[in-house]
Amino acid sequence: MSDTRDPVTLIVGTPAMIGAVDRVMRSAFDPRYGEAWTPAQCLGMMSLPGVWLTLACLDDDVVGFALSRAIAGDAELLLIAVLPEQRGHGIGATLLGEAVAGAARRGAVQICLEMRANNPATRLYLRAGFVKRGERRGYYAGTQGERFDAHTYVCPIAS
Repeated sequence: MSDTRDPVTLIVGTPAMIGAVDRVMRSAFDPRYGEAWTPAQCLGMMSLPGVWLTLACLDDDVVGFALSRAIAGDAELLLIAVLPEQRGHGIGATLLGEAVAGAARRGAVQICLEMRANNPATRLYLRAGFVKRGERRGYYAGTQGERFDAHTYVCPIAS
């Protein structure tokens, strides 16, 4: 079956759009894991050098975002999320591709990320060329007192 939806549009996010980011994040991140950032945390990060926000829009609705940063030849994907009802249509892959491309434009030679070990997005990262680099046992604290391992991944950026 082909997807006949309108293609997603990527736009540069600004601090004024943090409400849309928060809406996507609250819907996309399972609250049990405590992974969602607050608007203040996002705004604080956005105020730092080398940080950029990309929004994925369908029509005028923000359906996903990626928050990234690049410093001294390295880049990091800080956050990425797509509304649950919009998953499976390539929006996450499009955002990830733009994060990698944005890192390359900023002179990065690799992009890293860290995530909870049982995160279903692992498949997305592996398909994009990320490789597991490390593990931190019990790094994340869930909202019910559970501990979750963190996995770190890296992807070289072709020059």
